[in-house]
Amino acid sequence: MQVILIKDVDNLGAAHELVEVKPGYARNYLIPQKYAIEASGSNKKILEERRKQLDKREQKLLAEIAKVKQVLSESPVKVGAKLGVNGKIFGSVTAIQIARAIREQKGYEIDRRRISITSDEVKEAGTYNAQIDFGKENIVELQFEVAGE
Repeated sequence: MQVILIKDVDNLGAAHELVEVKPGYARNYLIPQKYAIEASGSNKKILEERRKQLDKREQKLLAEIAKVKQVLSESPVKVGAKLGVNGKIFGSVTAIQIARAIREQKGYEIDRRRISITSDEVKEAGTYNAQIDFGKENIVELQFEVAGE
Protein backbone atom coordinates (compact mmCIF):
# COMPACT_ATOMS: atom_id res chain seq x y z
CA MET A 1 0.00 0.00 0.00
CA GLN A 2 1.31 3.46 -0.87
CA VAL A 3 1.10 6.27 1.67
CA ILE A 4 2.31 9.85 1.78
CA LEU A 5 4.22 10.66 4.96
CA ILE A 6 3.12 13.80 6.78
CA LYS A 7 5.88 13.65 9.41
CA ASP A 8 9.35 12.11 9.48
CA VAL A 9 9.21 8.44 10.49
CA ASP A 10 12.36 6.64 11.62
CA ASN A 11 13.52 3.82 9.33
CA LEU A 12 10.81 4.69 6.79
CA GLY A 13 11.21 8.14 5.30
CA ALA A 14 10.98 11.90 5.60
CA ALA A 15 7.95 14.13 5.46
CA HIS A 16 6.33 14.61 2.01
CA GLU A 17 7.63 11.29 0.69
CA LEU A 18 5.65 8.60 -1.09
CA VAL A 19 6.50 5.20 0.43
CA GLU A 20 5.30 1.62 0.06
CA VAL A 21 4.29 -0.11 3.31
CA LYS A 22 2.26 -3.13 4.32
CA PRO A 23 -1.49 -2.39 4.53
CA GLY A 24 -1.78 -3.32 8.21
CA TYR A 25 1.09 -1.00 9.19
CA ALA A 26 -0.57 1.86 7.33
CA ARG A 27 -4.11 1.28 8.59
CA ASN A 28 -3.24 0.43 12.19
CA TYR A 29 -0.33 2.74 12.93
CA LEU A 30 0.65 5.39 10.37
CA ILE A 31 -2.76 6.77 9.47
CA PRO A 32 -4.32 6.77 13.01
CA GLN A 33 -1.20 8.41 14.48
CA LYS A 34 -1.37 11.06 11.70
CA TYR A 35 2.06 10.16 10.37
CA ALA A 36 0.72 9.46 6.88
CA ILE A 37 -2.25 9.75 4.55
CA GLU A 38 -3.40 7.36 1.86
CA ALA A 39 -1.81 7.96 -1.54
CA SER A 40 -4.90 8.63 -3.65
CA GLY A 41 -4.85 10.56 -6.92
CA SER A 42 -5.82 13.88 -5.37
CA ASN A 43 -3.38 13.45 -2.47
CA LYS A 44 -0.56 12.77 -4.97
CA LYS A 45 -1.36 16.04 -6.78
CA ILE A 46 -1.34 17.90 -3.46
CA LEU A 47 2.02 16.27 -2.66
CA GLU A 48 3.54 17.45 -5.96
CA GLU A 49 2.28 21.00 -5.38
CA ARG A 50 3.67 20.96 -1.83
CA ARG A 51 7.04 19.72 -3.11
CA LYS A 52 7.17 22.56 -5.65
CA GLN A 53 6.46 25.10 -2.91
CA LEU A 54 9.11 23.58 -0.65
CA ASP A 55 11.66 23.64 -3.50
CA LYS A 56 10.95 27.33 -4.16
CA ARG A 57 11.27 28.13 -0.46
CA GLU A 58 14.52 26.18 -0.23
CA GLN A 59 15.97 27.98 -3.27
CA LYS A 60 15.18 31.36 -1.67
CA LEU A 61 16.77 30.19 1.57
CA LEU A 62 19.93 28.99 -0.21
CA ALA A 63 20.22 32.33 -2.03
CA GLU A 64 19.92 34.19 1.27
CA ILE A 65 22.52 31.91 2.89
CA ALA A 66 24.92 32.54 -0.01
CA LYS A 67 24.49 36.29 0.45
CA VAL A 68 25.09 36.04 4.21
CA LYS A 69 28.11 33.81 3.56
CA GLN A 70 29.67 36.43 1.29
CA VAL A 71 29.04 39.30 3.72
CA LEU A 72 30.47 37.36 6.68
CA SER A 73 33.60 36.29 4.80
CA GLU A 74 34.50 39.84 3.65
CA SER A 75 36.13 40.89 6.89
CA PRO A 76 36.49 39.51 10.40
CA VAL A 77 33.96 40.48 13.03
CA LYS A 78 35.43 42.47 15.91
CA VAL A 79 34.42 41.35 19.40
CA GLY A 80 35.23 43.62 22.30
CA ALA A 81 36.30 42.21 25.66
CA LYS A 82 37.83 43.54 28.84
CA LEU A 83 41.54 42.76 28.90
CA GLY A 84 43.89 42.43 31.82
CA VAL A 85 47.42 43.80 31.98
CA ASN A 86 49.00 40.80 30.25
CA GLY A 87 46.47 40.69 27.36
CA LYS A 88 44.25 37.99 28.80
CA ILE A 89 40.48 38.33 28.79
CA PHE A 90 38.43 38.46 31.96
CA GLY A 91 36.22 35.40 31.35
CA SER A 92 35.98 34.21 27.74
CA VAL A 93 34.25 35.11 24.49
CA THR A 94 30.99 33.22 23.92
CA ALA A 95 28.60 32.66 21.05
CA ILE A 96 26.28 35.31 22.50
CA GLN A 97 28.96 37.98 22.11
CA ILE A 98 29.72 36.84 18.56
CA ALA A 99 26.02 36.93 17.61
CA ARG A 100 25.72 40.44 19.06
CA ALA A 101 28.82 41.60 17.14
CA ILE A 102 27.45 40.15 13.86
CA ARG A 103 24.13 41.93 14.44
CA GLU A 104 25.83 45.27 15.15
CA GLN A 105 28.53 45.15 12.46
CA LYS A 106 27.02 43.12 9.62
CA GLY A 107 23.30 43.65 10.19
CA TYR A 108 22.26 39.98 10.35
CA GLU A 109 20.38 38.43 13.24
CA ILE A 110 21.89 34.97 13.84
CA ASP A 111 20.76 32.69 16.64
CA ARG A 112 23.55 32.06 19.15
CA ARG A 113 22.78 28.34 19.15
CA ARG A 114 23.86 28.12 15.52
CA ILE A 115 27.33 29.48 16.32
CA SER A 116 30.09 27.16 17.51
CA ILE A 117 33.58 28.37 18.32
CA THR A 118 36.16 26.03 16.80
CA SER A 119 38.94 26.99 19.21
CA ASP A 120 38.90 25.36 22.65
CA GLU A 121 38.61 28.57 24.65
CA VAL A 122 38.98 32.19 23.69
CA LYS A 123 40.94 33.62 26.60
CA GLU A 124 43.35 36.04 24.87
CA ALA A 125 43.18 38.83 22.33
CA GLY A 126 43.67 37.67 18.74
CA THR A 127 41.95 36.18 15.72
CA TYR A 128 39.84 33.02 16.05
CA ASN A 129 37.47 30.94 13.93
CA ALA A 130 33.83 29.98 14.45
CA GLN A 131 31.26 28.06 12.44
CA ILE A 132 27.66 29.02 11.78
CA ASP A 133 25.39 26.09 10.97
CA PHE A 134 22.36 27.11 8.91
CA GLY A 135 21.14 23.50 8.67
CA LYS A 136 21.01 21.05 5.75
CA GLU A 137 24.82 20.97 5.50
CA ASN A 138 25.13 24.76 5.08
CA ILE A 139 28.04 25.69 7.33
CA VAL A 140 29.76 29.07 7.15
CA GLU A 141 33.27 29.67 8.45
CA LEU A 142 33.57 32.97 10.31
CA GLN A 143 36.68 34.76 11.52
CA PHE A 144 36.38 36.98 14.54
CA GLU A 145 38.92 39.20 16.17
CA VAL A 146 39.01 39.73 19.92
CA ALA A 147 40.21 43.19 20.91
CA GLY A 148 40.27 45.17 24.14
CA GLU A 149 37.50 47.61 24.96
